[in-house]
Amino acid sequence: MPTPHPPRPPFPPPGGDPGESDESLAGPLRAGSDAEASRSAALLMARHWPPAQDYAVVCLALSGPLAHMVTATAFHQVLGRLALGEPAEALRPRLLVAVRDTVVNWSGTDRITAVLPGLGKPAGGRGMRAAKTLIPENRALSDRSFHALPRLEQALLWHIEVEAEPITVPAGLLGVDVDSATLALGQAREKFREGLVRAHRELAPGKECRYYNRLLDVPIRRGGALLPDVQEHLSACPFCRHAAEQLGHADAALGVLLAEAVLGWGARRYLESRPGRRSGPARTRGGSRRSGGRRRGGDTPGLLARAALSGTRRRGDGEPGPRIPVSRGRRRADEPGPLARIPGIAWSSRTLLTGVGVASAGLLATVLAVSVWPDGGDGTDPVASTSAVPGTAAGQSPPSSATGPGAAALPAVGRPSRLRNAAAGLCLDIKGTPKAGAGAVLAVCSVALTQQWTYEADGRLRSAADSGLCLDSHADAGVVILGTCADARSRRGDDVRYDVTVQGELLPRWDRTLALAPSDATPGADLVVKVRDRSAGQRWATDASTASPGSLSIAGTGGPPARPTAPPQRRA
Repeated sequence: MPTPHPPRPPFPPPGGDPGESDESLAGPLRAGSDAEASRSAALLMARHWPPAQDYAVVCLALSGPLAHMVTATAFHQVLGRLALGEPAEALRPRLLVAVRDTVVNWSGTDRITAVLPGLGKPAGGRGMRAAKTLIPENRALSDRSFHALPRLEQALLWHIEVEAEPITVPAGLLGVDVDSATLALGQAREKFREGLVRAHRELAPGKECRYYNRLLDVPIRRGGALLPDVQEHLSACPFCRHAAEQLGHADAALGVLLAEAVLGWGARRYLESRPGRRSGPARTRGGSRRSGGRRRGGDTPGLLARAALSGTRRRGDGEPGPRIPVSRGRRRADEPGPLARIPGIAWSSRTLLTGVGVASAGLLATVLAVSVWPDGGDGTDPVASTSAVPGTAAGQSPPSSATGPGAAALPAVGRPSRLRNAAAGLCLDIKGTPKAGAGAVLAVCSVALTQQWTYEADGRLRSAADSGLCLDSHADAGVVILGTCADARSRRGDDVRYDVTVQGELLPRWDRTLALAPSDATPGADLVVKVRDRSAGQRWATDASTASPGSLSIAGTGGPPARPTAPPQRRA
């Protein structure tokens, strides 16, 4: 029996002025009043509700009130994360993943399934609960490559390749002109493919697999035949065989590949539900190809078809299927790609709700779920180098005297100093005893050791109170705390490292669209991450500790004020 689908609104979806980007609509969620946050939530929901609702129907294998509840919960979570500072670009795939994870979470909780029996359908919640993973093994490299892209490029790829929408839609969501979006789309496709090659090389289980890395990439890119020894290796190595299949789909069926890699469960049915795919292949400006179109390299049959690789058993969307080859090269625009066997998963979504404004947005989501659709229906400034002393000329030392508010020195590498917020006039301190997990707060400037910070050459901000602790901006959902000083190559490496702009902003390396700032300008205010807006509240200056607690040396007491110099060139 076909999965039911609710009526769909006209294309493109409504929601806000066409010139308003998702990021601009998300602004009031972070800093607006409750009323402004509610209006922003309504506009974002109007813009993204129908696809999320469609995918909820796919995951549950039924429509109706339960699908509305799942969709509303997904918006509740994602809007909450936006309010905490997450960027709003590439919102669509994040909402869809939140829908999927909500169904998994609810179907794994007996108390919820007892009152919501619709979660027990074998093709829906019960099947997802029984699965070991929702993302097939033969899409792992694509998943890694997609999420390594900047959010702007994720958004372009998703809306063009998966949603099959015209380029004007993602351009509007991102707030960029069509020409810029078209150029960035081509770059995004190429970077995604390069990410696949890099992921295959970095995750290769052995030296032999790494050796075949380029021998896979180049022939597939050109549409030529694989060397016999490469074909022999693929027949015995599932890791490289999966990589070859994904490289082939990156040229011939990118939309299918992305949907299977990001969503996994129900990807094929979600693709079939997209209005742009039902109305025929769309084209971007300049004749850019659509997913599922002609291979680069002409009409040459698909590489993997010629390789005659052994097949894998397909289990599309959780249902068993016939034994099929791994790939057969080019596909029709409306033909789904192979979705490998999906045994299933056991992870749950995270609920992030902070503050009255977010709670208001969540309440609005619930109301709209049962009323609105009852039938389902910036460039960045140059960043200071961290290989030399930011804020000083190469080979020079920072001035000995502290600087005034208009000419504060930038953090100097290896030199302990206080960090003073330009708007509040307060210094960065540690809340309570210095230990992992302790909060970072504003305090009246003093000579306390907890106010001494060392900006290191590799970007870490190390506490002088405990040399093993650094500022961690990624561990506590938007709140900056103390954490162990991780190595640069570790998983947490970028969580404890920052770039310093010439304005004195501290940008987390895990997302340079954010900046460190206090939650407000009063003593005791928590240090948090906010979307970078270049305000005084996001600028920091260093000054030497004075003998008098609470006092700051200011320009005019000992000569002319020092001026921050341009950041030095990065050493080779």
